Amino acid sequence: MGCVTNPAQAGDRDRDLAGRPHNARPRDGLGRPLPPGAPGVPTTPDDLALTAAQTVAEAQRLFRDGLPFHAHEVLEAAWKSAGDQERELWKGLAQLAVGLTHARRGNAVGAPRLLHRAADRIEPYAARPPHGIAVRELAAWARALAARIEREGAADLPIADTVPTLAATANNRPGGAGAAPGRL
Repeated sequence: MGCVTNPAQAGDRDRDLAGRPHNARPRDGLGRPLPPGAPGVPTTPDDLALTAAQTVAEAQRLFRDGLPFHAHEVLEAAWKSAGDQERELWKGLAQLAVGLTHARRGNAVGAPRLLHRAADRIEPYAARPPHGIAVRELAAWARALAARIEREGAADLPIADTVPTLAATANNRPGGAGAAPGRL
């Protein structure tokens, strides 16, 4: 999608050709804007269209790669294109990613708030989790991480402790052999 970057044409913000705000500035791995012209981490295309399975796989890859902001962008694309029945699930997963982004940035106030909000938003899907998503386990993991951050802060949180497991596996299903998603 084309972008208008001339301030005389677009005011203070970059805008796409339809006039919608678009931030063309490069971003670091946690989504923070960098100065114009600085090398950054590629972001998700605005027109991203993935299946639910592709979305879960790509978001998981981004979490594993230490890019929760970018996982948020992928999950946000799913949320914005989802039907009414699943919109809140995808919105909650996007909020989980934003909460993890705040945790990685050391924000000990915003991270727990978003993690709790994410858990509350996805939990209604726990009885019949769509797309193999480990909803019950993710909600519990998000709440546990939020409580830990509230107790200990986010400054010394190991990166590995901010990597959730989105898909249900034999190890995190009820009756499975392993623990809940993440490594708390």
